[in-house]
Amino acid sequence: MALINRFTRLFTADLHAVLDRMEEPEILLKQAVREMEAALADGERRLRALSVRNEQLNDARSSAAQTLGRLSEELDVCFAADNDDLARTLIRRKLAGERHLTQLEAQNVALAGTLAQLESSVAEQRAELLDLRQKAELFLDAAEPAPANTNPIRFESQVTADDVEVALLREKQLREKQGRAGK
Repeated sequence: MALINRFTRLFTADLHAVLDRMEEPEILLKQAVREMEAALADGERRLRALSVRNEQLNDARSSAAQTLGRLSEELDVCFAADNDDLARTLIRRKLAGERHLTQLEAQNVALAGTLAQLESSVAEQRAELLDLRQKAELFLDAAEPAPANTNPIRFESQVTADDVEVALLREKQLREKQGRAGK
């Protein structure tokens, strides 16, 4: 039974090693970086589009506010001329303009929240991408084989004449001790 368990573990380990080689971690890591870059680019594109929409809403709000200002001036003229029929028409347009302005402001508030959330998300994605790139560089640098040393170590140049003399004296002492122990 123990022999079967050992063979099973050995087979499983070999299978995992084969799968690891087939997956090629360097390629998978590079693909993960590319996917994260694409997701970040998509987020930044959405952020730019929402920023443009926000500017459009702000322009529409200022235009609606100017229109309401003109309608108020025209209403003053109508009231001064005692023209109630024209004043009713202008009041109708003013009420519609106020409602439109209220809708624009509500859209602007909702868009500002979405923008803030998306900016936070994009900033977080940037930080994650930077972290992943750093880890990938470390992993890929570690995966590269070390360059072969073209300068072999020469032991002879490191041994001094004094070292040889000390070793000679030790060898003589060792042989004398061995000679005495053999007698």
